Amino acid sequence: MTDARELVIGYLDWYRAALMRKLSGLSDEQLREPVEPLGWSLLGLVQHLGWVERRWMRWGFAGEDVLAYPAGGDEAEWTVPVDRSTAQVQAAYQREVTEARALAAGASLNDKARLGGRFQTSDEAPSLGRILFHLLQEYARHVGHLDVARELIDGTTGE
Repeated sequence: MTDARELVIGYLDWYRAALMRKLSGLSDEQLREPVEPLGWSLLGLVQHLGWVERRWMRWGFAGEDVLAYPAGGDEAEWTVPVDRSTAQVQAAYQREVTEARALAAGASLNDKARLGGRFQTSDEAPSLGRILFHLLQEYARHVGHLDVARELIDGTTGE
């Protein structure tokens, strides 16, 4: 790949798939139980990344009027309520990824974020390329965290 857009989106999709791949084979209890000494669950990480996708792409790039943070802040973002199933968390995450992909599909890397959501002035508004690069580094960091958590849970190591 030599096209920068194709490269960034391709790697971002690779990390999104890696996130799901690294969860496979674990029980619901293993996905929900906070991993010590990290203090967060794998399912909580998936939930967090759904919020990250929403904040950067829908609220950020598209300027949509959406809830950007859950009531309860960081703790609520990382803590999966007992009455929320694993399937519900994963479906919510996948919906945000689908929305993000659709927004990126119709735009160039140079397109600036719309005003009114996360960004209020033209000076604040980054390009889609900058936003996707931020998402890419966010995934790279968290998928690395997931490797550590998975090794603590069952000894499985990452690539």
